[in-house]
Amino acid sequence: MKINRTLLAAIAMAAMLATDAKAVWVRTPPPPPRSTAVIGRPPGPGFVWTPGFYRWSGRNYVWVGGRWRRPPRRGAVWMPPVWRPGPGGWTFVAGRWR
Repeated sequence: MKINRTLLAAIAMAAMLATDAKAVWVRTPPPPPRSTAVIGRPPGPGFVWTPGFYRWSGRNYVWVGGRWRRPPRRGAVWMPPVWRPGPGGWTFVAGRWR
C-alpha cells in the first residue's frame, strides 16, 4: 500500500510540474472579447453555450469562436478560459467544467 501512495504522489507531482512547464507568458494583454452572443440553437437537450476566447498563436492573439458543449455530468458548470495578469505578463488558464 505504501508503494501505491508513493507512486500516486509521484504521478501527481509530475502532472503539476508538466502543467506549470506548459504555461505561456505573453507581455501584451489580450484584446477585449469579441461578441459573447449565443450563435444558433443548441444541437440537442442539455447543451450549453460556451463563449469564445483569445488564444496565443506564438506571435499574436487569435479569436476562437464560442460553441455548444454538453456538460460531462449533471450540475456541471462551465468555467470559461481567462487570461490572468502576473509579473511576467499574461498567462492563459484554460476553460473547464466544475
